[in-house]
Amino acid sequence: MLLQRIANPGIRLGTLFDRGAARHPGNTMTLDHELDVAPELGRRLSIAQVADLVAEVASRLWAAGVRTGERVVVYKTDGFDITLLACAVSRIGAVPVLLSPMLDGDTVVELIRRTGRPFLVTDQAKLSDELPETVFELAQKVLLTSGENPSATTLRSLAGCRRIAAVTVSPDEPALITHTSGTTGTPKLAVHTGRTLQARYRPQVAAVTPFLRKGETVAIHVSFVHSRLFTALAISLLRGFHILVLVDSDPAKAADLFAELRPGIVEAHPNSFMAWEDMADDPRRPLANVKFFSSTFDAIHPRTVHRLLKATERKAPMFGQIYGQSEVGPALFRAFTRRHSDRDDGRCVGMPFPGMTGVRVVSRNGMPPSEENPGYIEVRSDGRIKTYLDEQERYDRQVSDGGWWRMGDVGYRTKCGCVHLLDREVDLIEGFGSTLAVEDALFGKLSELKEVVIVAGPDGVAVPVVSVKGDQSLDLDAWRKAAVGLPPMADPVQWRLEDLPQTATIKIKRLELAKMLASRGQDA
Repeated sequence: MLLQRIANPGIRLGTLFDRGAARHPGNTMTLDHELDVAPELGRRLSIAQVADLVAEVASRLWAAGVRTGERVVVYKTDGFDITLLACAVSRIGAVPVLLSPMLDGDTVVELIRRTGRPFLVTDQAKLSDELPETVFELAQKVLLTSGENPSATTLRSLAGCRRIAAVTVSPDEPALITHTSGTTGTPKLAVHTGRTLQARYRPQVAAVTPFLRKGETVAIHVSFVHSRLFTALAISLLRGFHILVLVDSDPAKAADLFAELRPGIVEAHPNSFMAWEDMADDPRRPLANVKFFSSTFDAIHPRTVHRLLKATERKAPMFGQIYGQSEVGPALFRAFTRRHSDRDDGRCVGMPFPGMTGVRVVSRNGMPPSEENPGYIEVRSDGRIKTYLDEQERYDRQVSDGGWWRMGDVGYRTKCGCVHLLDREVDLIEGFGSTLAVEDALFGKLSELKEVVIVAGPDGVAVPVVSVKGDQSLDLDAWRKAAVGLPPMADPVQWRLEDLPQTATIKIKRLELAKMLASRGQDA
């Protein structure tokens, strides 16, 4: 779209921290964990220190044999150094391929095979616990961020090597490869360029920066292998914000850091915000200074939005919900304020960014899309990936004439133009209506719920799977009262949240959950 194309030089991941340090030399980064690649640096660093670390790791990768244009798979224990490794790979003109630590070894092997003899950056824990010996045959070389293995080279052993200057590549060349969520099967490898990533940066910076003062702290809890993290970092680094990065979503630990550092913006996935609702009751008021909450790529329950907005003491705070996808980036935006209630329609995911993204809803059956007859949601954006690696035909099936991308969701547009998301195409339960809307209703009525997911049971009947705060037993009388007026469902099945299959972005894998229900005969 026009405003994404004008003077778009590409995002330049390899020098991102250098530019941030040059513009705002006094800014800092705080982590809730040590970096495997440099534990000696501790948890509080200047942006200049981070930039120097990226340059050092890039030089070690070069010394290990990585060259411009080659692919480097990063699959290691969770931590922010996954992101720093990606920047280091990019700095020497190679292409980082980021795989979630949550992926199992067999899936990783398949994705490495698709990548075509890459270098592999991992650690001893992943080699010992997840990866089979075949990875040494599939990779050019295996490099370790921590631990030892006789068939691998440790990055630490390359310390002191000659520094390599940053390499500039065309903004239209592959700059980053991430993977899709894998909610419907083996993840796909999404190929981004510098220019497509910059196109994603622009709508997000337009949505966020008007609400914040320079020098505020931005708290980020986003998957380190998600493309969204890189645009969030670019906004923070180049606009002069201090940064707090979390690997651990534990509410108590996050609250400790928020109480100390008082972030002005909090960026996280919807399920993380759900887990943090009870911070609203913390007497230290850890969310009191938050001006802007930013939720990435998925709709969020109104109850969560309402509780978090009540927890801040800032004037006119806002909760920004961005609807999008790994393949296209941010597409639609909706803003919540304190004027909204916890009974608002959580299915409304907003409007496109003017001049930057477009949206349409296409009929599934020849009839006009509506709430009763939802259509396919399609978006258009210059942030769209260039291909699925080694799956061009699959990519082409998602794109229609005019560059419209099929999101895999169904919904409708209102007369005012906002889009309402009702379900994923693959999650539709015929005759039930919107499972997501019913989940919103249950969340609004039952404060003890930590998660509720409605999937089709073996007989096609809707089955609600619930998790309760503190792993207490669900109050079935309260449940039955809450379910009055909702579509018919089977009795709820209660599981612990950690037992539900999740993606790298903490979304529940609904198809996998339905299969688990079928295989267990709903005994949980």
